Amino acid sequence: MTRAKSVANRSATADSLSEADALRLREDFPILKQLIHGKPLVYLDNAATSQKPQAVLDTLTRYYTTENSNIHRGVHTLSALATVDYEASRTKVRRFLNAADDREIVFVRGATEAINLVANSYGRQHVHEGDEVIISAMEHHSNIVPWQMLCQERGARLRIIPINDDGELLLDEFEKLLGPRTKLVSIVHLSNSLGTINPVEQVIAMAHSRGVPVLVDGAQSTPHMPVDVQRMGCDFFAFSGHKLYGPTGIGALYGKAELLESMPPYQGGGDMIKSVTFEQTVYNTLPYKFEAGTPNIAGAIGLGAAIDYVTAVGMDRIAAYEQELLAYGTQRVSSIESLRIIGTARQKGGVISFVVKGIHAHDLGTVLDTEGIAIRTGHHCTQPVMQRFGIPATARASFAFYNTKQEIDALVRGIDKAIEVFS
Repeated sequence: MTRAKSVANRSATADSLSEADALRLREDFPILKQLIHGKPLVYLDNAATSQKPQAVLDTLTRYYTTENSNIHRGVHTLSALATVDYEASRTKVRRFLNAADDREIVFVRGATEAINLVANSYGRQHVHEGDEVIISAMEHHSNIVPWQMLCQERGARLRIIPINDDGELLLDEFEKLLGPRTKLVSIVHLSNSLGTINPVEQVIAMAHSRGVPVLVDGAQSTPHMPVDVQRMGCDFFAFSGHKLYGPTGIGALYGKAELLESMPPYQGGGDMIKSVTFEQTVYNTLPYKFEAGTPNIAGAIGLGAAIDYVTAVGMDRIAAYEQELLAYGTQRVSSIESLRIIGTARQKGGVISFVVKGIHAHDLGTVLDTEGIAIRTGHHCTQPVMQRFGIPATARASFAFYNTKQEIDALVRGIDKAIEVFS
């Protein structure tokens, strides 16, 4: 057993994930041990991407050094080993999301490609002139632009669920938007720029009462809370591996089998076919008809290792601990008189976006970097959110289970320093 896995297993058997557990778990993440500008790295940019435990790094190295080969097509030993590991990761994703069948899990490059797949396959099949697609005012660009492109192509209309000043959905307005021309609802589970956790089960129930399918963008929620797609009732669910402590360039789309069966392929090429002639192509079965060409084999296997890791830590423990960090962080930054938090929903994940009077977010981020503190600054690929709150950008601190209250204290000291610099 690797040290990384043993630490995770120890914390999973504890009554709760404590700060002491977090300090032990940090030892599994080599990148967190380095100095930035001579200061200990304080990594608070987890909503952009999370760091990778040694168990994932070791898995990637093992694949490339012992079984690197293409999958599904070879009869030799390396191909068989790689295929087994690749498909085992699909099973891990299915269990992690509590999907009903491995056939409902399609490997993609990330949540962005998953959403584009649904827009280009299901969307083109069902959205026509005069129809409507509903999204919310807090969506990431990856859950805006594909639907804009589809609606422009089909002559359809994109409708927007408004949000209040706390960054919460106005569900009564959503109810008014649902109508006979609504063909799909696509909604973020946890907002990357506001931290809002949307009541997706309620949204899905409201949409389903009108016969409207729902896609849930789970890029931010999947690493930070348990996800059960069957209980949720969504028709599609998208997430990215790199936010889930896994490799970049890999993610998954969950889709109900009956919907995926009815959808045409998104891309053409090798492995998504049963037979090809110049006259006709017969497509492969699920999920392979959506996985054209050589996939990110190492990435998928690495994602499986990441799922093993967080499962050993315990998703319930991760969620509870990150809520403690959120509460502590909110209290600490709120003590700064010139600071304003953007996104104050009652149900939030571990994201604190804020502005400081008289300091541009980019300048603030630069000062914090000199202190070894990594945050995200800008519009966070949610420009409509910035417009809604009348600001050009925010600074964003986002937490993972390897963060500590001491790091939040360092963030506050860094903000105080920036205020002194620009006063």
